[in-house]
Amino acid sequence: MAACQSAGVDIVFAPSAAEMYPAEPLSTVQVGRIVDRLCGQFRQGHFTGVATVVMKLLQIVQPDAAYFGEKDAQQLAVVRRMVADLNVPVSIVPVPTVRDSDGLALSSRNQRLSGEERPLAIALYRALQALQSIVAAGETDSATALNHATATIPRDDRLRLEYLEIVDEQDFQPVERITAPAIAAGALWVGQTRLIDNVRLLPPIDVRLLPPIDRVRLVPPSQS
Repeated sequence: MAACQSAGVDIVFAPSAAEMYPAEPLSTVQVGRIVDRLCGQFRQGHFTGVATVVMKLLQIVQPDAAYFGEKDAQQLAVVRRMVADLNVPVSIVPVPTVRDSDGLALSSRNQRLSGEERPLAIALYRALQALQSIVAAGETDSATALNHATATIPRDDRLRLEYLEIVDEQDFQPVERITAPAIAAGALWVGQTRLIDNVRLLPPIDVRLLPPIDRVRLVPPSQS
């Protein structure tokens, strides 16, 4: 409340769990395919809860716009698809990931990291940066790129990589060949803290794949 007040917010809607769920919900919202991989694979039912509570909030508040962080790219994709499929009259606005000085994505979960774990937490972002670099250099094979990135994660008993994948931007399905912009996303356990992060992969443009340029008719300059 204090943070909202300092930012000039006029109204705060902060319902309790009892207000949002006065009875056990028998109706839920499920978004298919997008949740097959990444966090959806390791957190069964998680995105059903996300989609359902977001739909409830949108129906109650009926905002013109709703803002979701790009740090959780899969959640953003789920909400976007739900809003499009169900014709919810709201604009979903992505918010760029905010990072600490060393690149670690800001998250409330970072507070759970011990002083010794904090320097290790940057390993996931470093792996994602490695993916960006090798793809930008021309590597198109996802398996090769992922092996290169995974090798950058230090061998430490306190680190456990849950997943590191390259998926398309729409349905979040695995990409074997990186020939178009894609999402690289990962989840890394640092001690007892699970961190997630993602970056966008931009392969170099292959001019051979560009459409042919129409011939331009040259018109001689008019004579004075």
